[in-house]
Amino acid sequence: MDEKGNVKSIKLPETVEAFSNLKNAKRFAIDIGGTLTKIAYYSTVSYRRINYEADQDNSDNSEEQTKYEISEGARLHFIKFETKYIENCLDFICENLVATREQMAGKTIKATGGGAYRYADLLQEKLGLSVDKEEEMDCLIKGCNFLLKNISDEAFVFNRHGNPEYDFQMADPNIFPYLLVNIGSGVSIMKVESEDSYERIGGTATGGGTFWGLGSLLTKAKGFDELLALAESGDHRKVDMLVKDIFGGDCKALGLPADLIASSFGKVCPKRGTETMCSEADVARSLLFTISNDIGQIACLYAMMHKLNKVYFGGYFLRNHPLSMHTISFSINYWSKGAVQSLFLRHEGYLGAIGAFLIGAEECDDERYSWLENYAGSSGLQSYVESKVHPHLDANPLSVDQLELDRLESPLAYCPLLTAPHLYVADTVDLNADAEAREYWLQCFEDSLDKFVVTAIASQPSSETGELRAQQFRHKYVSRLRRLRRQPFAYGNLTVRSLLDTIEHCLKEFDFPDPYLNQKQMENECALSLLRERLDELDGMQSERDRQVELVTSILAGNMFDWGAKEVVQIMESKQFGFREARARIPERPWLVDCLDSWLDRLQQREKPHHCAAIFADNSGVDIILGILPFARELIQRGTKVILCANSAPALNDVTHSELLVILRQAGAICPLIGRALANGQLTAMETAQAGPCLDLSRLNGDLAKQMRAVDLLVLEGMGRAVHTNLNAQFNCDTLKVAVIKNTWLANRLGGPMFSVLCKFEAKS
Repeated sequence: MDEKGNVKSIKLPETVEAFSNLKNAKRFAIDIGGTLTKIAYYSTVSYRRINYEADQDNSDNSEEQTKYEISEGARLHFIKFETKYIENCLDFICENLVATREQMAGKTIKATGGGAYRYADLLQEKLGLSVDKEEEMDCLIKGCNFLLKNISDEAFVFNRHGNPEYDFQMADPNIFPYLLVNIGSGVSIMKVESEDSYERIGGTATGGGTFWGLGSLLTKAKGFDELLALAESGDHRKVDMLVKDIFGGDCKALGLPADLIASSFGKVCPKRGTETMCSEADVARSLLFTISNDIGQIACLYAMMHKLNKVYFGGYFLRNHPLSMHTISFSINYWSKGAVQSLFLRHEGYLGAIGAFLIGAEECDDERYSWLENYAGSSGLQSYVESKVHPHLDANPLSVDQLELDRLESPLAYCPLLTAPHLYVADTVDLNADAEAREYWLQCFEDSLDKFVVTAIASQPSSETGELRAQQFRHKYVSRLRRLRRQPFAYGNLTVRSLLDTIEHCLKEFDFPDPYLNQKQMENECALSLLRERLDELDGMQSERDRQVELVTSILAGNMFDWGAKEVVQIMESKQFGFREARARIPERPWLVDCLDSWLDRLQQREKPHHCAAIFADNSGVDIILGILPFARELIQRGTKVILCANSAPALNDVTHSELLVILRQAGAICPLIGRALANGQLTAMETAQAGPCLDLSRLNGDLAKQMRAVDLLVLEGMGRAVHTNLNAQFNCDTLKVAVIKNTWLANRLGGPMFSVLCKFEAKS
């Protein structure tokens, strides 16, 4: 910025790689294992956001000054790499920290893991920080609690060869109690009852060290990973004695299936006149099954003894290794007869580092903040990136795994209107399980990228780096889409919502705060100029029922104006397309889903008007101003308090909370009734804490969630909020879901043509 505060151009961000933003790092923690080291640090991140109240009619020289303002956020970084490179990594951190050794003197670094003692002097020497050691189990449990509360699809059930293979579990509002089974060299089993109440209730000495030690004696494998790879190619049936080897088939009297292992390594016992032929791979696989089955059975017995049905597994032995997870899952399911669920964690390798960091970190206060996974800065499941940390990059690149979390400035909460919060699934379609839908949407988003890139560049015409950053955005997002074709499970639940969220994360990472700002402002001004005429037209209708029909139809017409719907964009760009043209495209009834009459009948119950309505709005311009506002005004006239709920951050051309505040003031000046409602609190705007076109009602702004306890009418508008998410969600209040299906493939899949209408009213049961 120059002396006057003008933004001359936008600085290129750091490449998204390991150890990013070290210059703003404030606090460190480290978990040092014998093989892997995990470093955690907290940094402040400066980014630009839109000033929606800025006067864009000033001189050209002040455009950048008025449009953007600098804001500061907080980010947690977690980096995982091989411990043998710890000295190189500490050198890199030291060289890239702004703070000098003198400034670091007297400060501490939280450390856990066996290496916290071995490398304490090295940490002191390299970073100038004294080492404060923390108990490993305390850190593991604190880290596990943190992940389960902040990442909604952190846990998954593994079904090898299943569909989906990785079945991600949505977050439960009550994560306790659970069993945590940590499989390192040995195995510890922890019963966790609350944030601060847990105990070690058992374990076994037969763990990862046993597998590695015996494997080294029985095979020529040189390392743990080589031993696992060897096991993948083996056939344990050449080593293990099965039930059918004893009984010739199933043992029905005991309920034992033929392929169940009756005796591990039973076939290699000396036999008279015979010799068993098996390879090292067969031995390695049998050994892996022996260890995994033993751990699974012991964990299952402890879970059943303590009446717990959720068992989370973590530790170096697993590391999301498919064969190990499969064996443990089979063992748990078999011994519990399906009563106990074996769950694995996407980021289980970071539990200790997260826990060490959280101890005493005020920046992560659960009561004040929630955290959101940053898809632009995280590696994903079974993924590593090459870092420039290692001095001999070309000859010996350092592979690292990383996780980044952005802090939200208010705690998140479940929507109190959900009938069964623990069963709530935001997304309508699981793209991990639905291969046809997955391929369609991945290709659809890739085909739409050109429009995003062009819009991003156009949103910053004075930037010298805009085109370069837009191409970097394209490259990163295309790489992500192609990765998801190979590994749909890489970033948890693969849904339309997650694909849209990733776009917004990447746009923000490459400094495009709101690419559709100019388009939204133009459409807002145009729609506001038509508002008075539209309200007079509605007020002049003689039939109340006809007016109510027209109000819903107006929402549908407004919802057509969506710059995220490729087929609609082509219509809007090819010809003059306004509110009346959109209104004419709404099909005649009956609609694809048509509960309009039920909604109208509910409105006839004048003695029971709704006390409070929460309307989750979609797009700027015609949608919010000519669609939603007249509908909200009608409710206000009936005596209903109305809460208009809008995104906290930009997404496509969706209206944001900050933008909505400006729109409402302008609408209040046009319509006295709206103005009075704003003044007396009958009409309010609240932010959702969402930053994408879809709606996850398990992660709502805490203040909004409190206000929604009084809501008896919930309105969800648009494809993102009412179709891609929440189509099947159940609520303990009257609910109206309205949307126009603006995608031919999706409309056909739902059983209708393009521009089919969803008008779904569900009365409180």
